[in-house]
Amino acid sequence: MHPRGSGAHGYFQVYKPLTQYSKAAVFADPGVKTPVFVRFSNVNGSRGTADTIRDARGFATKFYTKEGVWDLVGNNIPVFFIQDAIKFPDLVHAFHPEPDHEMPNGSTAHNSFWDFISLTPESMHMVMWVMSDRAIPRSYRMMDGFGVHTFRLVNDQGKATFVKFHWKSPLGVHSLVWDEAQALAGKDPDFHRRDLWDAIESGAFPEYELALQLLPEEDKDKVPFDILDPTKIWPEDRVPLQRVGKLTLNRNPDNFFAETEEVAFHPGHLVSGIDVSDDPLLQGRLFSYLDTQLNRFGTPNFVQLPINQPKSPVNNFQQDGMMRFANRAGKANYEPNSLEGSPKESPADKGGYVHYPSRVEGTKVRERSESFGDHYTQAGLFYNSLTLIEQEHIRQALQFELAKVTKKDVQQRMIEHIAKVDGQLAKLVGNYLGLKAPQGQDSTKAGKAKGLSQEEGPKNSIKTRKVAIVAADGVSSAELVRMENSLKEKGAIAELVAPHMGTLRGATGESLKIDKTLATAGSVMYDAVYVAGGKESVDQLLGDHEARHFVREAYNHGKAIAAAEEGADLLKAVGITTAPGVVYEKKGANQSGAFIDAMMQHRHWNRPK
Repeated sequence: MHPRGSGAHGYFQVYKPLTQYSKAAVFADPGVKTPVFVRFSNVNGSRGTADTIRDARGFATKFYTKEGVWDLVGNNIPVFFIQDAIKFPDLVHAFHPEPDHEMPNGSTAHNSFWDFISLTPESMHMVMWVMSDRAIPRSYRMMDGFGVHTFRLVNDQGKATFVKFHWKSPLGVHSLVWDEAQALAGKDPDFHRRDLWDAIESGAFPEYELALQLLPEEDKDKVPFDILDPTKIWPEDRVPLQRVGKLTLNRNPDNFFAETEEVAFHPGHLVSGIDVSDDPLLQGRLFSYLDTQLNRFGTPNFVQLPINQPKSPVNNFQQDGMMRFANRAGKANYEPNSLEGSPKESPADKGGYVHYPSRVEGTKVRERSESFGDHYTQAGLFYNSLTLIEQEHIRQALQFELAKVTKKDVQQRMIEHIAKVDGQLAKLVGNYLGLKAPQGQDSTKAGKAKGLSQEEGPKNSIKTRKVAIVAADGVSSAELVRMENSLKEKGAIAELVAPHMGTLRGATGESLKIDKTLATAGSVMYDAVYVAGGKESVDQLLGDHEARHFVREAYNHGKAIAAAEEGADLLKAVGITTAPGVVYEKKGANQSGAFIDAMMQHRHWNRPK
């Protein structure tokens, strides 16, 4: 699981003490920078899978607190497929390649996955998220993260508060379109990995705010869902987010294997003041993640590897064995002991970890709680909270995935499940597959919730956006440099893309360094495109098939496009005229401000095709 990963070092700082909720030191002092290591990853596929597959993304954070290691092991989607941890192996087998022919890799568009989902209705909420734009993020820097499960915070007085953990990107949540994701798998299969590395190397350090949803124990029955169900969110309208701290990633690994590959996360790595709940899937993970690491490393001493070691004192009597790098001196390797020179106290007597003493009563049985039984309302809530274009992308994703399924009974079962989320969506997908959908539910009855649509995110910055400046020999270098400087002032990254490598000759004889070629770059690697002026340059681009494809493709994907006066000829030659997000410059006029405003919108979906 999570084989294709990227990692980075950084630190976390809390904004103000949270001692009223938790005694954890990581939340106590705003002046302390707690070191962290974060690993982002694809869930599905092999290590050689392209970064841009449709998939949930792992977002795992290791905090090296002064009290020990805390691992917050989550995804970029706030819910999960299953409620019962015993189904983990079946789920993983289902979305991995089919066992007889080992195909397809890094894709769920096949019989096995959808057969499992069609027989597991609790997955429908997660399926809606995975078919949404959230599953094809623009970058790791432009996605949110979630702890998924319900945890507890415990303060010094022993009072517990239920909590959901969220990572919120200040850059907003942005995604690729499916056509871009597929093209990038060929143009640059390391697209997300490269983006993260380059951003840190350039000093544009990725940031995420830690936000908490807090629910007093006495209020857990006042919400209309079971807070322990991992297939459910806590709608922000009912339980607001409180932003409490910031994570900053400011250093790339020195060695990929020793850090990004050997890091080992486990949701049972906790510190005092942070505890688990009775979420049954989380309880299963407490076993399965440790079991996974034991199988990966062949020894419990994986915590001794440098990337996994705590940066705080450790007091235990473990020693010897594979990967054991440090052993205690002395005769006693057990507790209690009375030998001279050996520690006598139990770690718990020195403030070691003790679980919150929650009351448990009743008969132990293996069955689902009745409160876990509603599998469709929140799926409909999510779908109805999206914009029309986001809903359209879910429809297209379902059509693509289910059209790859060759078993008509599996397709039919899925149409019946989709109808219980939204009848019109089921009808559209069913018509595409040649199947009749049953009379379905109206998702609008599920209501709307804030924080679910990506379009609600910030649209006031172009920081770290990548812009392709397209030009050829004879370019008007004054216009080009002016636009480049305007973009850099706003924190964007401009790259000169030309028909060849080396340097470009400006209209007045100057030389300009080329960053990429039209053949190797592709508009899918950029957030916006500027066509520089200069008649000689534009005439060459007009006769270049790759240049024409470059700008038309960017237009089709809804990206901001600007052109200097002569550059407008290239846009018009490929059918781009006046449209939202298209900016034409007049001779001598500086339209960089209008271009930047267009970029802030990220996409312009309301263009004529």
